[in-house]
Amino acid sequence: MIRVITFLLIYVICFINSFGQVTAEEIVIKNNQIELPGTLSYTQKNSPLLIWVHGSGNVDRNGNQAPLVKANYIQQFRNAVNQHHLAFFSYDKRTANPKNNEYLKGTLFEDFVADTKKVVSYFKDNHQFSELILVGHSQGSLVAMLASEKATKYVSLAGPANTIDSLIVKQLKKQAPFLETALNAHFKELKETDTIKEVNPLFMSILSPENLPFIKSWMHYNPSEEIKKITLPTLIINGTKDLQVAVEDAELLHKANPNATLVVINNMNHVLKHITKNEDNQNSYLSPDYPVSEKLIKSIVNFAKQ
Repeated sequence: MIRVITFLLIYVICFINSFGQVTAEEIVIKNNQIELPGTLSYTQKNSPLLIWVHGSGNVDRNGNQAPLVKANYIQQFRNAVNQHHLAFFSYDKRTANPKNNEYLKGTLFEDFVADTKKVVSYFKDNHQFSELILVGHSQGSLVAMLASEKATKYVSLAGPANTIDSLIVKQLKKQAPFLETALNAHFKELKETDTIKEVNPLFMSILSPENLPFIKSWMHYNPSEEIKKITLPTLIINGTKDLQVAVEDAELLHKANPNATLVVINNMNHVLKHITKNEDNQNSYLSPDYPVSEKLIKSIVNFAKQ
């Protein structure tokens, strides 16, 4: 009898361990010549799949940006949601994969949307998972809105509420208010003429000639207008320690789509870390040692399993 009980206990323990074991698969999704290598991780098939849509810059699948940002926040997010038996996929953004460099010239905002649509279609056609939930972070909030037609749910995570030119001016105004008028004039010229004849050297990192087509294409979209078109179950999240996108933006998005659920997370910053000291905010971009917000994970998990 003791042997039988022991055998049953071992069987149950092995079953539980196998159920909780994370399977990881490396997948490369192509959008014409563009390669989007990513990692799919899950504990079980036929569960909801969260698809991460990146913010701006050369962000890789783990949430790092060469050469400085090493926050690893997407990998931390992956590990957390997998423990709740949610599948997760993130990929190296087209600007993070060196193999794409020769194809990046002339990239427009719509190309990021097209990449995301390719990813969604890949999993939609595979029928492996019960739901496809887009999690759009920062710039990716708008990208995900525009690519959501085949998804089942949508999450805006630290997403701006206004056009990119308005956001850039707002951010600059906090640091150098005396430059606001000049920057507004540049954006006005870009809207009206598709170019800027003489860019103020102080703005060259943003408004260099090679960047203008992309910025112009991005300016075309107003998140507060686009989110009105979303009929999917929607969750809007922002943190009180976010220095890049304010809680006010989340509130404006919610006002535009009142059917959405709004969650404001105390002490969460833009890279989703729980920060209690203001001086740790910048440091959390440079190190993976800061934890991702537990309330963020709880909010996402509850929404995904509804």
